[in-house]
Amino acid sequence: MTGATATTFVEANGGRFEVETCGEGDRLALCLHGFPEHAISWRHQAPLLASLGYRVWMPNQRGYGNSARPAATSAYAMEHLLADVAGLIDASGARSVTLLGHDWGAMVAWVFAIRQVRPLERLVIMNVPHPATFRAALRTSWRQKLRSSYVSFFHLPWLPESLLGLDRAEPIAQTFLLSSCDRSRFPRDVLEVYKRNAARPGALHAMLAWYRANVGGGGLAAQLRAGVPIVEVPTLVLWGTADVALGVETIAGLDRYVRDLTVRYLPGVSHWVQQEAPEAVNEKLAAFARGEPVP
Repeated sequence: MTGATATTFVEANGGRFEVETCGEGDRLALCLHGFPEHAISWRHQAPLLASLGYRVWMPNQRGYGNSARPAATSAYAMEHLLADVAGLIDASGARSVTLLGHDWGAMVAWVFAIRQVRPLERLVIMNVPHPATFRAALRTSWRQKLRSSYVSFFHLPWLPESLLGLDRAEPIAQTFLLSSCDRSRFPRDVLEVYKRNAARPGALHAMLAWYRANVGGGGLAAQLRAGVPIVEVPTLVLWGTADVALGVETIAGLDRYVRDLTVRYLPGVSHWVQQEAPEAVNEKLAAFARGEPVP
């Protein structure tokens, strides 16, 4: 990782979480990664956040790295993912919390803020839509339906694990290279971390369980049925517009669901926004954290 970081283990929600840490203080910046990632996806943001006075925690989420890896698919339903985040916040003892999420980590962050599981100071979302606007886009946009078709493949038994695990999980490395706009941002040492992460026994099953337990009538549908109150937390959405999986139409109408919303688009940047365009992301993130206008 870039910057002065350390690895620790935190007991939360009945499980053990591997957490990369940076900085100190009682203001927590909790960074939630997505699929098929790892805590190192925040390697460019951790030093910045620490310099702004945050204690930065970057957990390997349930099923990833050396964190708890339950075998049952049902253990990855949204209710358990939310409880993990709440447990980490409680374990930190922090006075205030800024929650940052990308990909699946961003979906967890959205629902965490919607449900007001714990008080948040700020919310930062990267390249994942609000669950309500995503549902609307899937109903109205054939392009987005096509982009999301890979999720049906992920629901198949054993085959996705077998294919993604070939050659010590080399297809995981190729996922980043083939879907990025600037491959130079994914050096081989970083890709090897992602590969090792996925090649652990049971890891790919756990990573795919996030989809199987939550998409297609699972945990996310239950959250939507429970209602979608307005997010009251100041929220920054950063969106790489060259995302091959999620079109910008998936956040249309977002202002109906967030009271204090700032959206910034990054043209020509892929889904892996904070890794591919760390300079632009960090500039906007720093301004938002300071309460200044976001460029």
